[in-house]
Amino acid sequence: MTEIAKAYEPKQVESRWYNNWLEAGCFKATADEALEPYAIMIPPPNVTGMLHMGHVLDNTLQDIFIRRARLEGKSVLWQPGTDHAGIATQTKVEKQLRESTGQSKEDLGRDSFLEKVWEFQKQSGGVILNQLKKLGASCDWDRTSFTLDATYSKAVRTAFVRLYESGFIYRGQRMVNWCPATRTAISDEEVNMKPQNSFFYKMRYELANPDGKRTHLEISTTRPETLMGDTAVAVHPDDARYKHLIGQTIWRPFPKEEIPIIGDEYVDREFGTGCLKVTPAHDKNDFEIGLRHGLKIIEVIDCDGKLNHLAGEEFNGMDRFEARKLAARKLEKLGLLIEREPYENIVGFSERGDVPIEPRLSEQWFLKYPKVAEAKRAVEKGIVSFHPDRWKKTYLHWLNGIQDWCISRQLWWGHRIPVWYKKSIIFSELDFDNPDHVHVSVDGPSDPENWKQEEDVLDTWASSYLWPMANLGWPEPNEEQKRELEHWYPTANLVTGFDIIFFWVARMIMAGLELYGENNDSLSDEEIEARIPFKNIFIHGLIRDDKGRKMSKSLGNSPDPIDLIDKFGADGLRFGICAIAPTGSDILFSEERIQIGRNFCNKLWNAARFRQMSGSMYDSGSLAAIHGRINPSLLDDYDHWILKQLQEVTGAIEKCFTDHDLAPLTHLIYTFFWSDFCDWYVEACKGKLKGDEAVQANCLAIQDLVLRQVLQLANPLIPHITEELWECLGYDANQPFIQKTIIAGTEEVLGQISVDTNAAQRVGELQELISEARALKAKYNIANKRTVTMFYKASTEATEIITANTVLICNLAGLDRLDAVEIGLSDGLPAAVTPLGSLYLDLSTSIDVDAESVRLNKELTKLDGLVRTTQGKLNNSKFVRSAPENVVAGARKQLVDITQKRDDTRRILDSLKQALD
Repeated sequence: MTEIAKAYEPKQVESRWYNNWLEAGCFKATADEALEPYAIMIPPPNVTGMLHMGHVLDNTLQDIFIRRARLEGKSVLWQPGTDHAGIATQTKVEKQLRESTGQSKEDLGRDSFLEKVWEFQKQSGGVILNQLKKLGASCDWDRTSFTLDATYSKAVRTAFVRLYESGFIYRGQRMVNWCPATRTAISDEEVNMKPQNSFFYKMRYELANPDGKRTHLEISTTRPETLMGDTAVAVHPDDARYKHLIGQTIWRPFPKEEIPIIGDEYVDREFGTGCLKVTPAHDKNDFEIGLRHGLKIIEVIDCDGKLNHLAGEEFNGMDRFEARKLAARKLEKLGLLIEREPYENIVGFSERGDVPIEPRLSEQWFLKYPKVAEAKRAVEKGIVSFHPDRWKKTYLHWLNGIQDWCISRQLWWGHRIPVWYKKSIIFSELDFDNPDHVHVSVDGPSDPENWKQEEDVLDTWASSYLWPMANLGWPEPNEEQKRELEHWYPTANLVTGFDIIFFWVARMIMAGLELYGENNDSLSDEEIEARIPFKNIFIHGLIRDDKGRKMSKSLGNSPDPIDLIDKFGADGLRFGICAIAPTGSDILFSEERIQIGRNFCNKLWNAARFRQMSGSMYDSGSLAAIHGRINPSLLDDYDHWILKQLQEVTGAIEKCFTDHDLAPLTHLIYTFFWSDFCDWYVEACKGKLKGDEAVQANCLAIQDLVLRQVLQLANPLIPHITEELWECLGYDANQPFIQKTIIAGTEEVLGQISVDTNAAQRVGELQELISEARALKAKYNIANKRTVTMFYKASTEATEIITANTVLICNLAGLDRLDAVEIGLSDGLPAAVTPLGSLYLDLSTSIDVDAESVRLNKELTKLDGLVRTTQGKLNNSKFVRSAPENVVAGARKQLVDITQKRDDTRRILDSLKQALD
């Protein structure tokens, strides 16, 4: 048994124990069919990523679930891995290449560039996993997966081929979201909508044949840089102002050309002028209008967000936003610009490139989502449960309005689409239904020299949506993997932020329903239950700073978690971040709020050390051994109370896990250990530790029982320090690691010990009396004085309780004497009402009444002045009318507060005067 050091040093404790766990194989997952399975698949971080606060929260929550499952005796798998993160990784390597050599990826060619990316991945790919180890994450690291591993890649290709053959994947020309910064198409879910301060440009388009009533139409737009691609002007067919013009032509200003006036019901007659410029190549809605009316499609903005020669010589090669300014100046010069009106609109930005997206007509691969109805039913019927439940509405709302997913990306890093085109056939003449023209397979054609593979890769999310299945050997598991699939699939929990419900959560569910098992057009509830990738979805919020802003390096409000671990310890950070994390809602972060975690660890350490110093360390090697040391006949009221509290907190924490609600977890552990055990029970026991040897041994046995259970309850949250104290307090005699023990539930934690609930209630009443006594002392500024006398007036039954616990009450309340009150002696004394009767403070023996009266009279004069000043301000109608509403409200609150304080001070003075009399 190791002596507990005076000060807790987390760096030494945490690194030593983590190495011990790894060496002992504590995290190794084994599919034991005799045990209940429990698996979590880590949401794979970007392979080139660094640990940030979101990772800290997400992985701490996962680790809590995982470590608790081990303590409950389950067969546990926590699968780690990383995602290749196509756009993010390729962009980073391209930037490094430009900065170091001045070359582009095109200068190197695809194969050479990919060699560079793989080199980069090998150098930096393990950084975040090592950082997670520093946090204490207990993944089975031997199973670490990567979404570009050979076996995983084969699973991705298999999924593509199956979905293609089932008609869910197709190639087509459609309007997509284009990111000019990364030069690739992106899905709707990768577009962030941001408010932008812009202009509404109102301009004239001249009619080719003026009708005498009007010579032009007025058109409003926020994007004059696209007018060179206009191929029509649309009006509503029922708009009386314009319907006689439908079928005529109008002049596009530049390059000058006659274009038709068309009627289309899409046009909003009430918005702007009721006339809409139609640019089919650069707006999704305009594209649909163009299809309906057979309009020409003129693309004037290229893949880099620059205008091309079709826009005219003076615009050729110009950035789209510079072209916007030039187009406005040109319209003004031609006398066609009526006005620029400031306008705030919502613009879609590329999530990765952080630039406004460009709607662009492009040939891409699309996925029509499979098993949508079943994906809804899985959640509606509770086969898959969201925690908190409110997030299922978000999920179902998205499923009700989803559009086909653009899954191809114009990148080189990623899963290259497993489609090959016959070299001898011109692309435009390929027949995608003819296998002699287009080859789609997992392993490619047998004569690769005659074929050219598709250049595009799959969207990153189109590989990670297979994560739960592919990591367990799908689609071609060996014998061992078959056992593991049957054992751990569906997995138990998914822990993730609400921001990727669409990106990942819903897509994983649909992929599992479509691809896992036989190919069925529809599924029964039982089949859904067997195919879903996880049974529970635990949603947490995003971490923001204390002002509610999203954390980012540019704002300087995002701390480095490694620095926080160095400062507070991994356990301190884990406890602190969970303490401020409400279920499913955003978290307001500040270092001050994290300090609670380090403080709790110090308190736990000091309490364990105090126990070690309080008396002999008896046999605590098992729960049964501690139970055997407790003599029920020697239990007093406080013993019964703490045992009842221990049983209740054990049950409350069990409920946290069964309900998938971890928000109360830290509060339950903190309140029980710090308040109930340390502040009340240990303090109440100090007298017993100096008395009868048998009573002392009994008291220490109860402390050992409580500390043992606390270490197990807190272990999933703060694993390192609890493991250290487990060893130091001698709980490791039969099992050196907490996580290999089975935690006692509410029925087992007390063994055969019967708790006297009446005794526990009496302690509750005593605690209220002691708290009121402390409050009375604090009110008269004698909180730290111990030469204080108090009296009490109580019923016969309550008097017996107070008399039996007088020494304890005096010790905990800091009193010199506590006596039954004599008749008439309590008149005029400050009093407090408690469940056991009334308490009275003897001012004459507790304080210097004259000096305190002088001080309070000065305080009363000051408060009277403040009340008059504040009342005068609020009686001034000019102040109330002109001052900001929050300032007036603040003044009113201040008046209430200082009036209350003045009246309390006056009452205390009256009490002192009576004491003098």
